[in-house]
Amino acid sequence: MSESESFINEVTEEVRRDRLYGYFRRYAWVGVTVVVVLVGGAAWNEYQRSSGEAAAQTLGDSLMTAMETEDGAARISALQAVPATGKSVAVTALLMAADQEQTGDIAGALATLEALAANAEVGQIYRDLAQFKALMIGAGTMDAAGRIAGLEAMAVPGAPYRLLALEQIALTQVSGGEKDAALTTLTSISEDAEVGGPMKQRVDSLITALGGEIPVAAGLDPVASDVPVEN
Repeated sequence: MSESESFINEVTEEVRRDRLYGYFRRYAWVGVTVVVVLVGGAAWNEYQRSSGEAAAQTLGDSLMTAMETEDGAARISALQAVPATGKSVAVTALLMAADQEQTGDIAGALATLEALAANAEVGQIYRDLAQFKALMIGAGTMDAAGRIAGLEAMAVPGAPYRLLALEQIALTQVSGGEKDAALTTLTSISEDAEVGGPMKQRVDSLITALGGEIPVAAGLDPVASDVPVEN
């Protein structure tokens, strides 16, 4: 290689090096920004996780302390002081309503449950449960028609407590002397595809006690079912 070619190569290499350093100086902030974002994001996630764990620990400790209080009134006061947020609001309210009912404060229990049922910040399933429990607790404070109307609103298709609401409707009808209406309601529960074993047993027992006939499952011949099959 001649001296001129060697000189040209050295100059070319130097130019490339200068350009590379120039790129580094010009775009170094991009790399720094990426590093800061990554490190900052990881730190924020860790902070959020630690904060969430600390809040959950505080909530759990507060609930345990409240539930370990033997005096009913003191336990209710302790539950009211629990720093509940999100789903824990529903759990705390349901526990407090149960204590209020147990101590004879039916009005307080109903107020707690009605407030939970109207709280749009908790899940619908908790709101429905609060409404259902309010109808159960308030059975002695409302007339049959009003209670049935409230239960019917919870017995619509797709509602989570539909069958339980229907069962309570039937019991209310029995209490009001509406035997035929109760049998119709109980039969619809017994024939429902979603009814579980324990509830079906309760419903079928009540149908028998009222003098009704337990519905036969679809496709099952009640006469043929009693005939032994010969091999």
